[in-house]
Amino acid sequence: MSLKNFTFAQICQMIIVPAFFNTLKMLLISGILSTIFGFVFGVVLIVTEKGGLYENIVLNRILDFIVNTIRSFPFIILMVSIIPFTRLIVGSSIGDTAALVPLTVACTPFMARIFQNSFKEVDPALIEAAQSFGASKWQIVFKVMLKESVPSIISGLCLAIINLLGATAMAGAVGAGGLGAVALTYGYQNFNQEIMYSICLILIILVAIIQYFGDWIYKKLK
Repeated sequence: MSLKNFTFAQICQMIIVPAFFNTLKMLLISGILSTIFGFVFGVVLIVTEKGGLYENIVLNRILDFIVNTIRSFPFIILMVSIIPFTRLIVGSSIGDTAALVPLTVACTPFMARIFQNSFKEVDPALIEAAQSFGASKWQIVFKVMLKESVPSIISGLCLAIINLLGATAMAGAVGAGGLGAVALTYGYQNFNQEIMYSICLILIILVAIIQYFGDWIYKKLK
């Protein structure tokens, strides 16, 4: 579609604003899903490690291998390689809804490491104290380890969400829509620098907002 006959305000209304909300949709939903799955995997990793509350070396090694394997894939390659799985889940491999699958799959291992490493920073003396007072293993996980590691988790989640925002832009290059698709299709491929740099500015502002609120929450909880 030629944009020569449209003003920049009209282009914003027709293309950039809908793409902005598509990007927010992908970021919010995949962020929530990957945080939930990452928390589950992170907890399993920490409690099944050697000396953990539910030590299970075999399960720990298997899950650790899966997490490392998925993290080793560049996002674009991962997104293309799991297209059959994406079609199985949502019935399509194109669009912002379809992009939720690879975005969640790609971000979940990163989230798992954030939770695992944050739990590792908890003072072992606190865990021993909770055990001496008769706390159950799951009480130790949720009322001691999770509570004490919240600031570290918030800091890590902030970085993960920023990385996820970058992934949503890359997903636009392979049919996911959103700001990345607009920057590539209407900006780069049509030699429209106004659109391309406007998208870059929007992404920079989004990153700044995410980082600001992440730092603010961290300072409140520290």
